[in-house]
Amino acid sequence: MKECDVDVEAGDDPYRPEPETEEQQSLLPSSTRDAPPPPTPRQSTCCPSKSRTFSIPYLIFAFLSGSLACLLAQYALFGTSCFASKSSANDLAHVLAPPYVGSTEVHEWPPATRINDVPPSFPTDVGHAGATPTGAEPALILTAPSYPVHTGAAQLVVPSSLHAGGKSKKGFDLFKKWGNLSPWYSVKRGAYGIDSDPAAPEGCNVTGLHFLHRHGARYPTAWSSYGGPSSLARRLNEAAANWTAQGDLDFLNSWTYKLGEEVLTPFGRQQLFDLGISIRLKYGFLLENFKDALPVFRTESQDRMLASALNFAAGFWGIPYENKYLQSITIEDGGFNNTLAPYMTCPNAGNAAKADRGTPFLKEWANIYLTAAQDRLQKQIDGYTLTIEDVYTMQQMCAYETVAIGFSTFCGLFTEEEWEGFNYAMDLFFWYTSAFGAPLARAQGIGYVQELVARLTHTPIENHNSSTNSTLDDSPITFPLNHSLYVDATHEVVVLNIITALNLSNFAANGPLPSDRIPKHRSFRVSELAPFSTNVQFQLLSCPSRESEQLRVIINDAVAPLTGIEGCPEDAQGMCPIPTFVAAQKKIIANTDWDWACNGDWEVPAGHEWNTTTGDVPSP
Repeated sequence: MKECDVDVEAGDDPYRPEPETEEQQSLLPSSTRDAPPPPTPRQSTCCPSKSRTFSIPYLIFAFLSGSLACLLAQYALFGTSCFASKSSANDLAHVLAPPYVGSTEVHEWPPATRINDVPPSFPTDVGHAGATPTGAEPALILTAPSYPVHTGAAQLVVPSSLHAGGKSKKGFDLFKKWGNLSPWYSVKRGAYGIDSDPAAPEGCNVTGLHFLHRHGARYPTAWSSYGGPSSLARRLNEAAANWTAQGDLDFLNSWTYKLGEEVLTPFGRQQLFDLGISIRLKYGFLLENFKDALPVFRTESQDRMLASALNFAAGFWGIPYENKYLQSITIEDGGFNNTLAPYMTCPNAGNAAKADRGTPFLKEWANIYLTAAQDRLQKQIDGYTLTIEDVYTMQQMCAYETVAIGFSTFCGLFTEEEWEGFNYAMDLFFWYTSAFGAPLARAQGIGYVQELVARLTHTPIENHNSSTNSTLDDSPITFPLNHSLYVDATHEVVVLNIITALNLSNFAANGPLPSDRIPKHRSFRVSELAPFSTNVQFQLLSCPSRESEQLRVIINDAVAPLTGIEGCPEDAQGMCPIPTFVAAQKKIIANTDWDWACNGDWEVPAGHEWNTTTGDVPSP
């Protein structure tokens, strides 16, 4: 080979780029760094280039010949399929969901290692607070010209439109169609039959408040008798090698499960903080009655229950809230009597045939209202067979993802009618499992009724024959009887147990609920009675025009009629004399056999063969 010859295959290049700069050399070490730089094209005179010129017809002929040769080669290898204008789903069978689809995505916080976490550098009290005088306690319930309306979910986002099809209703609000998974909202005035708002009726003064509320929005529970978001995620993940989705379900191809388990979501914390502020603004003036004692608020040991109570306290009292009230934490576990978790000491509550009557009705209804959705969505996923339970769980996923991460693509998969169906599915489940159609409902709610009567009459509980805790309830320290403000936190099932035990029968007017259709003008709606952060005000009033002190029951800002309670009159403001209310509740307590309900060997057939609309078990 002559000195001026170039061997391209050996790596020589007559058009080598400029030598590396100092920065490039420092980043990219080279074994020939000290060698002299090779000549540039302008420096090379060894091999002069020879230029060629081609005519236009020649270039066109060469292009057409190359294109024809390429087409012939494709035809020889793949036949006519390579010229098809459209690919079918089967042609894309190898474009499957990645293996991580449906897997659980967890972001632990705080980080395990925190190099800047040096407490002495970040004291919480450095003094120099400035002026700190307080003002008068608010009394919005007495002084405002109108009652504030809570809309429910300012920080959450729902799709701008739902799946087309079916009937559309003016003013449709998706947040109100999730049953017990709905964020709490002010129920419309008159919805329960009383055309009055929670503000004190004219001429009356509010003398006390017994406030009961549910915990805030949470992640799904660990177990579900039907549905369950984590179960659907697991099934999709286990079958990821076999399926692919398109159309409305295309997002599933990269979807991961982002939900935790049972603890409050950020939105749930906000709900309770806001609720605490709301009650302080409305009833803060009641604190003026506490001259030598602190209020006692109650909750349970479960994480979301304690977190709910403390977030409520932060809103009600402000930060810091220590030394401003007393927080009683009852134990939610087997062997501990607890009216805020009565199922823990009711053995029959662990028997699905007795305690979970709602699931069969829910399944029946789901197989009716979700048939069209199942057919529609199945066409958009290949390699995976969607069951009715899967589709129902997608509706659950919509609600849970929204209250956890602010938005869910699952929400837009369904029509308004299908969301109405889901809302009614929740009504069915809780009617037959926790409310008027559940044989254990009254027995599980009666313990709280006993405590309510003790507080209203300022006398200790006479007989601890239910879920009441004698150790705590017999102590004036942990269970005071002479306060004007009480706050208790519990679960939605217990709120429904209590509503049933009190015999607020207006909500049972349409029962038993059918499982093959949605009844018109139904009075039992879980989204109104037991959403996330649901709250019940037992409002005590003194009215000069009435002989006795009065009581009203206000559920999510709507006044409930008390005419189902023996002796309580029909009243435009929903009031009942406290002596009358107490006498009726004492009679209910006496007629409730907690021991037989929770320990008795009784049975009820599944389905519509047996029914109750009072939440009672069959008589012994």
